[in-house]
Amino acid sequence: MEDTKKSVTLSFGVTFIALLLAVVVGFNPEFSWLVLIAILLTLTASCLFRKRYTDGALVLCRILVGLLFVFSSFVKGVDPLGTQYKMYDYFIAYGIEGMGDMALPLAVFMILAEFLVGACLIVNVLPRLAVLGASLLMLFFTITTFFDAMFDLVPDCGCFGTAIKMSNWQTFFKNLIIDSVLIPLIFNNKSLKNKEFGFVKQIVAAVVLAALFLGFEIYNIRHLPVIDFMEWKVGNDMSPKENTASADIYLTYKNKITGETKEYLSPNYPWNDSVWMSEWEFVSQRVDGDQNTFGFSILDAYGDDYTHVLFDSDNLLVLVAPYINEFDAKDYVNCERIVDLARANGLDYIWITSENSKFIDSLYRHYDVLDEVYYGDELELKTMVRSCPGLMLMKNGVVVDKWSKIDFPSEKRVLKLVSE
Repeated sequence: MEDTKKSVTLSFGVTFIALLLAVVVGFNPEFSWLVLIAILLTLTASCLFRKRYTDGALVLCRILVGLLFVFSSFVKGVDPLGTQYKMYDYFIAYGIEGMGDMALPLAVFMILAEFLVGACLIVNVLPRLAVLGASLLMLFFTITTFFDAMFDLVPDCGCFGTAIKMSNWQTFFKNLIIDSVLIPLIFNNKSLKNKEFGFVKQIVAAVVLAALFLGFEIYNIRHLPVIDFMEWKVGNDMSPKENTASADIYLTYKNKITGETKEYLSPNYPWNDSVWMSEWEFVSQRVDGDQNTFGFSILDAYGDDYTHVLFDSDNLLVLVAPYINEFDAKDYVNCERIVDLARANGLDYIWITSENSKFIDSLYRHYDVLDEVYYGDELELKTMVRSCPGLMLMKNGVVVDKWSKIDFPSEKRVLKLVSE
């Protein structure tokens, strides 16, 4: 009886400490020796007392790890393209950008694997296989985020999509904490069983869960995220706040080959030099002055700032197209319909792209709808609309609605929104 009480105290105590450390890490983005030592001690304790974990404590650990995996996969699953972009950043960091075409399939598979592992842990379906899957994923995540934290390879790993931003050290510490909760499940794997359902039924349940979530991911890729965690979500007022004219925006770029970083005062950087843009990648930006600054500029072909056009119109249709060079015939037809709609009804419209202005000039000879073209940072354009092309309707800086390229609205729908 005494031994049982000690086991309960030890197992639940270590788990509680891990949860407490998770809260501490959440409020401390910088590296801390004290936090690291506390996490390592918790890891050690979970290893030393691995056989003292009670059935109740193991259930708690299983559900906690499962919930974490499901949450992580959900916030990425609503925006698989965001994970694709992040994965491509990793390819660049590790010198394997040639795998860029695999970024989206790998992102979809990784998110699906996370969800399936988490869901199976929560509902206790194939628990032993789920623990094995969680162990492999956490081994990969822990090693990757360690190198991120040490060498700052990618500024934000995107572990929680765009929903929660974490520093590289926070992410690494977070993974160590998850490891400390996962370790008891690894060492007690044989005791994890589902006695209510047979193996075949559990396989069927897992396949159904995987199919449903895969469909969820595909829907969000083809359309737009069902939950938008980004700044440009519908309903947000993107207008610059008052008294921000003196604020300066600095952009940091890194050379893909040498790793050299340079900081530029926006818009004084060679954004329209296609050779330079192919050799340098955007890393981060900072604002010197009022932190409520809009933080994004659109420029004309001569480099003059025309950001104000986003906020000066009562009704503005914004065609967002980071990569016009990837347009197919259907994309041009859809965009032409929107431009004709705007012209016929006296609505303002603009294009925003990250392509080179000379390339746009060459296209204009064939597609006269490519007028009112402005140029912006590729990263920001991807956050405006997760589609290329994408469409936004803005009223005096407020995002009224936005659509993916397969959901461009009818004239009736646009005029209804305009009249509201």
